[in-house]
Amino acid sequence: MTAIRGNRRSTLAVLALAVPGLLVGLTTESSQAATSAAARSWSSTPDGFASTGGGTTGGAGGTTVTVTAYSDLIKYATAGAAYVIRVNGTITVPNYGYEIPVTSNKTLVGVGTSGRIKNGGFFLGSGVRNVIIRNLTIGDTAVASDDPDDKQFDYDGIQMDTADHVWIDHNTFTNINDGYIDSRKDTSYVTVSWNQLGNHNKTFGIGWTTNVSARMTIHHNWFHDNTQRNPSADNLAYAHLYNNYLQNISSYGNYSRGATKMVLENSYFDHVNNPYYPDTNAQLKQSGSIVVNSSGKKQTSGSAFNPHDFYSYTLDAAADVPNLVRTYSGPQADIGL
Repeated sequence: MTAIRGNRRSTLAVLALAVPGLLVGLTTESSQAATSAAARSWSSTPDGFASTGGGTTGGAGGTTVTVTAYSDLIKYATAGAAYVIRVNGTITVPNYGYEIPVTSNKTLVGVGTSGRIKNGGFFLGSGVRNVIIRNLTIGDTAVASDDPDDKQFDYDGIQMDTADHVWIDHNTFTNINDGYIDSRKDTSYVTVSWNQLGNHNKTFGIGWTTNVSARMTIHHNWFHDNTQRNPSADNLAYAHLYNNYLQNISSYGNYSRGATKMVLENSYFDHVNNPYYPDTNAQLKQSGSIVVNSSGKKQTSGSAFNPHDFYSYTLDAAADVPNLVRTYSGPQADIGL
């Protein structure tokens, strides 16, 4: 599934074909040049915490199917066997707000930019593991006129309750009633990367547990024109946030709650109220981020942890983040083909 954008004769493109994922980890000095030349390559397997503890491969090794109808999507998403499910076109969920239950060992991926889940979302329940949700537009469940504070209807884009090994990548969440993403009840080994989450109230909540065991990586996401939970991270053992772009946030940005240990690196905050801060008992270690046109809390506390102890990664320069994330977040034409 790896694909290269741009001039395939360039040196960088040739290298990327030989080494999938190489361009995701370019040095600060070369990142801007690479963006205009060979751009980005997209691996079919995740980085971050979803790559640890045995890794996350979704439906790899199972049957690949292409679906255009809701009945087929339900059939394969809930099946006991492994499937790579290619969503080609818009699939409308007939029961408004219904979260399709996804079972273990599944990849759900949009075909290019065509894949859309309309009037519904996905649910990963207790014991569900090894799931990839990728390259889709998810939403159209808002009932704002009846539920202005998102308290009456629990229609989420993706809700996870005690799931593990999940990769949420290159999706656009739009016009959803409650949470775009709710990661709940000790869901762990999760990577959330290159998504667009904008024009919303309760964007991305993590927690709903007194345990402190979850591990999550959140990188290269575009949070824009939101109110709260960007994300709110409660009682995570390890929360690693880097190269995210937060723009026009009215309540708070990155919030480390409970006993969370959060590491925040090379993100970009523009017009954000309370860009980042921890609770009294939480930790937040920050380095390399840029904050402009913003006010309120920019607080750190404690040493948190060292993400390099768990996996390898290379940061993009914070100054490059707005352009990179605006350009390459959300569904991509060369994924899912």
